[in-house]
Formats: sequence, structure tokens, C-alpha cells
Amino acid sequence: MKTFIRQLTPVFLLSWYHLALAATGAFLYRFPSKELVVIGVTGTNGKSTVVDLVTKIFEEAGCKTASLSSIRFKIGEKEWPNTLKMTMPGRFKLQKFLRDAVSAGCRYVVIEVTSEGIKQWRHWGIDFDVAVFTNLTPEHIESHGSFEKYRGAKGRLFEALKFQNANSNSQTNSKMQIPTHKRTKISIVNLDDEHAEYFLKFDADEIYGYTIENEKLYSKIQNVTKTLTAKRYTLLPLGIEFFVDNTPFRLKLHGEFNVYNALAAICVGVSQEIDLGIIKHALEKIETVPGRFEIVIEKPFLVIVDYAHTPDALKNVYETVMSPYPKPYTLNPRMICVLGAAGGGRDKWKRPELGRIAEEYCGEIILTNEDPYDENPDVILEEIAAGFSQTPKYQKIFDRREAISRALSFARQGDIVVITGKGCEPWMMVAGGKKIHWDDRRMVREELTRLKIGI
Repeated sequence: MKTFIRQLTPVFLLSWYHLALAATGAFLYRFPSKELVVIGVTGTNGKSTVVDLVTKIFEEAGCKTASLSSIRFKIGEKEWPNTLKMTMPGRFKLQKFLRDAVSAGCRYVVIEVTSEGIKQWRHWGIDFDVAVFTNLTPEHIESHGSFEKYRGAKGRLFEALKFQNANSNSQTNSKMQIPTHKRTKISIVNLDDEHAEYFLKFDADEIYGYTIENEKLYSKIQNVTKTLTAKRYTLLPLGIEFFVDNTPFRLKLHGEFNVYNALAAICVGVSQEIDLGIIKHALEKIETVPGRFEIVIEKPFLVIVDYAHTPDALKNVYETVMSPYPKPYTLNPRMICVLGAAGGGRDKWKRPELGRIAEEYCGEIILTNEDPYDENPDVILEEIAAGFSQTPKYQKIFDRREAISRALSFARQGDIVVITGKGCEPWMMVAGGKKIHWDDRRMVREELTRLKIGI
């Protein structure tokens, strides 16, 4: 019924409705963000990881911090999983979260900001101090109407910085007891992304850029305050290594994409005057980010669970798995891939592209349900298979648990099983608005036990 009413309501009325909700929520909770330093992280991929890394940096520096992402909510020492099936909560929940952060004595809050959330004005009434751009590839095109509108929604986070002179309004800020950092509005941009210049055009007191040994390309951009460069980056058997300002970083995370995620987090820390040694120590302590290239099982074969649900993210995961030194196992492992695509009429364009990428990298392919919603699961999987240029060896197994179990039973010593699309999500969305408790990682462990593999 709600969907039917939404379809009949003019777009401008829906927009005003969402804005009114945001304004009411901010007013009821007394604009809590004005008492915090707020970091917003946006982009297509890497947002949750950057939120996690930034939170760890602030905590290592002794700053009480709150954060919210598609993975979890956290206020100081208290944390709980995000079970909303929604990255940015509704306006009232979001403002209450910020007020709770203030009440708990937090100084910083780190928020994963989505284009859908911005489209629905969930960011309104939040006084952002730092805006971080990770990368941009096509996603949510049907929802936004075009890639340009999707990019524009991301840009609205940078507009929300409300650029002001660092020396202005100091008396007002003092009366409102806003942290000193509130007088500095900062944008942080991935300079290696093809859309970097779009995000660099937004005004800010300070603009930070990050790159992998590519700063010369942007040396003529006059408004970049500081550029941080990852030099001599190397994929290691158990992680990644790179240098920033002659400081070595040796992280347990994997893949070039995590070099970029780490650089974004380092920029945030440096922008808040946190010592690079503290940042290094914080990042090097991190074992994994839940559901993001998470190694669930190492022996007798490798099992990796990742949230990748866009073509670019899926390619990054597969390339990292097949890189020369991803793990200390066989030199030419067979990759067994379990993947699907979300239903609900969202991003249908990407389904054949996911199939094309899987065909390129995977030795065995199992197509399965991800979040079918009310769509016909068979249609979803057929649209993925339409991306195969030939007819690779693949199976369709609608039951995701059974698909995972089949992949595990195929695997032999030295193989790598890669399960993508859901990561650590706690729900699967199926027909009739039903939600099934889920966790790919738990399913892997349970099926390994049932199959008596590794026992």
C-alpha cells in the first residue's frame, strides 16, 4: 500500500515531505550535530570501511567517538549491528542517535552518507565539518534518473559543509559551545577518481586530496590544501604496505581498494591534527572489517565473504583474490564464486555486467538469491547470466544456504571460495516484505561443520 501511494505522489511533494520530516527531527532533538565534529563519508564503494577506520583512529587518539554505517552503530564503547536494511536511518532515528552521542560525551561522529539518504533529505539539519569522497561508479541509476543526478546527490554532502571563513562567527560558536574544529570546514577527495574535479569544485576552508603516487597529475590544482600520497605500495601475502610522508604502513587489510580506504581515513586524522604515528598504530591494529573482504576460513581452502554488489566492487575483489600475492597458498588457485543481485527493481542494468565480470575471473560460478524482494528470482539470475559471452560452467541454486554449501563441497585444498553481495548483512529480503535472519559468514561455518570439512 505504501509503495502504491508513493508511486502516485508527485516527486516534489515527496521531497517536501522528506524535508519536513528532517526539519522536525532536527528541531525535536535540538540540532545535536552543532555540539559535535561531524564527518560524512560518501561515494559508491568503501564508505563503511572508511567509517570503521576513521573511528578506530579517533579512538586510538583518545577521542570518544560515535559512528554509524551499513555495518553497525557505535556510541563510545557501546555498539550494535545495523539491522535496519538501511545505511542512513530515518530522520528521527538519525537525530536521536546524534543526541545520544552528545549525551554520552562524544566529540566526533562519523556517518556513512548515501545518495538515497541525501535524496530523502536525511542529511538536512546535520552540521557537517568534514566531507569525504571515496569514488564514483554507476549505482542507483533507476532511482535517481541518471548518473549525473546520482553524482549530484553525492555532491550535496559537500554543499552541506556550509563554507565559512575560519575567523568568522567565533563569538557565536563560543556561545553555542561548539567545538573549536567547527570553524574549519574540510573536504577530502580521492584524486585518482575520474570525478575528482567535480568534488574539488565545492568550497571549503581546507581541501585534502589523496592519491597513489599520482600527485603530479593534480599539481596544478591550486585549491588543494594538502595532498597525501601512498608511495611504494605493495600487496603482501597477509595484507598491504605503503608509505605516507616516509611513515610505513603495514596493514592486515587486502587489495589496492583498501589502500585508498586507508588514505581517506589518514586524511581525516591528519585534518584533525592527529599525529601520523597514532594513525599508523590504529590502522595496523585492525584485523579485518566485518563483511568486507573478510577471510572466514583459511584451511583447507580459503573462504572470503565480501559486500561487493556493484560491478566495480566485484571486479576489485576478484582482482585482489587473483593478484600474485593475495595469500600464502597456491600460485594458481581455482576461484569458486557465489553471487547474485538485489531485486526490488533496483539497478537492473548491472546484472549482466556482474555476470560478465564473474565469467572473466571465476573457475566455477554459482548464481543464487541475494535480496530478491518481490521480483522473480529466476528472472534476476537469468539477467545476470545474460552477461556471459559464452556459456561458462555455472549453476543456479536459489536457496543461498544450499548455494554456499555446494561451493564449499566443490572446493579442494588451495582453492578460494568468494561469496559476494551481502557481506555481514543480518537479513535477507524476500517476497511479501518478509525478512529472513541471515549472515553469510555464519552460513559458511555451519555448512563446513555439517559437511565435516576441516574437522
